[in-house]
Amino acid sequence: MARKPDPDQIKLDDAARAGWLYYIAGNTQDEIARKLGVSRQTAQRLVSLAVSARLIKVRLDHPIGRCIDLARQLRDAYGLDRCEVVPADPASASETLGVAQAAAAELERHLVSPHPVIIGMGTGRMLRDMADQVSPMECPQHKLVSRVGHIAPDGSASQFDVVSRIGERVAAPHYPMPLPVIANTVHEKALLLAQPTLRNVIDLATQADITFVGIGTVDDHAALLRDGFVRPEEVRALMKAGGVGEITGWAYDAKGQLIDGLTNDRVLSVPLDHPARRPVTGVAMALGRLKAVKGAMVGRLINGLVTNERMAEKLLEK
Repeated sequence: MARKPDPDQIKLDDAARAGWLYYIAGNTQDEIARKLGVSRQTAQRLVSLAVSARLIKVRLDHPIGRCIDLARQLRDAYGLDRCEVVPADPASASETLGVAQAAAAELERHLVSPHPVIIGMGTGRMLRDMADQVSPMECPQHKLVSRVGHIAPDGSASQFDVVSRIGERVAAPHYPMPLPVIANTVHEKALLLAQPTLRNVIDLATQADITFVGIGTVDDHAALLRDGFVRPEEVRALMKAGGVGEITGWAYDAKGQLIDGLTNDRVLSVPLDHPARRPVTGVAMALGRLKAVKGAMVGRLINGLVTNERMAEKLLEK
């Protein structure tokens, strides 16, 4: 008995075809309507669906003068080695739009190299969205390695396992870290890090030619708190100690200095170099992370940044 066509799949097929005709082949919506045998309104909806369903990934290749100038100012002000600033949509509430795509393009510039590259990865929503924007390719010559655990507090696999997500898309060997972000006790941390299988992952991460990290906050909206890795009283203690941000679980203050003790005694991710000795690019745009991003740059925990013009302007305010 023949299977009935799946209406949702047919709709996605039509959307993909409409998106290709519009963005790749350069057809107008009237031309798409005629070629697909639908109304102009339907053609418009199909093109929109192609983008919203991520069937088509749109990137801006032409640099905008204002963004170039902001990137230059940020490099000069904070001594960054690399900086990319993309346009901001004032009406958008997204915390990743545009920046995730730009970070994916930056990552791809390393992935297309014929020479072997070790690429380190942090975690978080921004890097997850970046991973979803990476184009499929074959990169067996490279290695992707996580700097942070991908196990959620309940023992399940975290939705933010960025290394596996990208590794599967680009067919590259990848090395996730089978640990939670923060251990329950200092003794548990010592036991977990004593596992011989982890040594290769940690050593590989410290040799990364380029690392991409998300930048989190230390406040009532902290991802570590929301995802259950720390308790509210622990966040308050970090804030009292001057904490403003965290990278792969490591909390730091406004000068980029790691907080002594507290949750940092139990962090299981690869230690941060202070200052970063190898290329480390932070990826962030949400204004709520302003202090965290500034602290990471002041302390040289990162030496590269991908952000948007709205965040760039705030970072440059006196």
